Amino acid sequence: MFDDTAGRVLGPGAGLSASGAGLARRRRRRWVRGAALGVGVVVLGAVGAGWAVYAKLDGNITPDDAAAAELARYDKERPTALVKGAQNILLIGSDSRSGDGNAEYGRDSGTERSDTTILLHLAADRRSATAVSLPRDLMVDVPACLRPDGTRTEPMFAMFNYAFQVGGSGCTIRTVEKLTDVRIDHHMVVDFHGFKDMVDAVDGVEVCLKAPIHDKAARLRLPAGRVTLDGEQALGYVRARKSLGNGSDTDRMDRQQRFLGALVNKVQSDDVLFNPAKLYPVLDAATSSLTTDPDLASLRGLYELVRGVRDIPTEHVQFLTVPRESYIYNANRDQLVEPEAEKLFARIRTDSAVAVAGEVPGVPADSGANTLAPAAGSGATPAPTFRGNTAAEDGCG
Repeated sequence: MFDDTAGRVLGPGAGLSASGAGLARRRRRRWVRGAALGVGVVVLGAVGAGWAVYAKLDGNITPDDAAAAELARYDKERPTALVKGAQNILLIGSDSRSGDGNAEYGRDSGTERSDTTILLHLAADRRSATAVSLPRDLMVDVPACLRPDGTRTEPMFAMFNYAFQVGGSGCTIRTVEKLTDVRIDHHMVVDFHGFKDMVDAVDGVEVCLKAPIHDKAARLRLPAGRVTLDGEQALGYVRARKSLGNGSDTDRMDRQQRFLGALVNKVQSDDVLFNPAKLYPVLDAATSSLTTDPDLASLRGLYELVRGVRDIPTEHVQFLTVPRESYIYNANRDQLVEPEAEKLFARIRTDSAVAVAGEVPGVPADSGANTLAPAAGSGATPAPTFRGNTAAEDGCG
């Protein structure tokens, strides 16, 4: 989810289909229902748990008023939401070194970059959720944005994570909306420390490693097979790039996506949600690590969002990376693969189905192109298939 390499300027309607191993794993079918129940326990049980507990959790969340003001300033140029009830949420992982526990990951330069950015689409019928990773090295048009010192930047063509570096979440949202023509309804920002706390709060997250890992830079020494990662190990695992897999950013994003699937499955387990001693630290860590738009900056706001998607089975929670390839003028940067990327964005805008599969005909497993292929099945306009995975899939399967 995070990588601190200097200079790397970081669909679904009813009937959504998915393919790949592990779709029928019953123990993982209802992660969002569990999450909704967990938040509901706090929201609806405030009297029993104590108002002070509720107030503390509610006050943990930081409202992003600066981004709200910036978006309001440019509201007339923002995309229009086309489908009532569909929600698009931008999830931003910040590489900030400021704040408690973050200095050990590098010098605090006073700036931060969006190391990981995911566009999460919740279908209007709440039968599916699709998370699309946006590469930090993607070359994009960044609009004129407000800097923290009150000055404004000039519009420029730059790496995607430059937007967060110069203008924070407001600039990032405007850049994503310009790139995709998708209206962003909500956003959440989490930093290194918050990510580690979330993993530790659930007593670690299990992943499957095909080979041992010995990586000094990522502070990892792990055996092959099933391994439960604590917060520090998890941060190294999702940040590592050159020493794991094929060393590409595509491989790193795939690893992040698989880890997120494992994390949400762990959070919904009975051992966490129905054990008050474990539930409170999870909610405390989750809320403390979040900076969100004002509408989400409360337990009630988060609960209202989560309860509407409680019935999504994990095989319909899917992860993919926007179709991209090496930038024509610099192999270390990315550019969109067109028209495939625009087809994906159009389906998100119109809340149309997409599907994912571990292998897509004509798309090599290590390719960053991630191009479209027709989905199996009948119908005049079958859902296109992207290379990706679902939250139901087991990496050891």
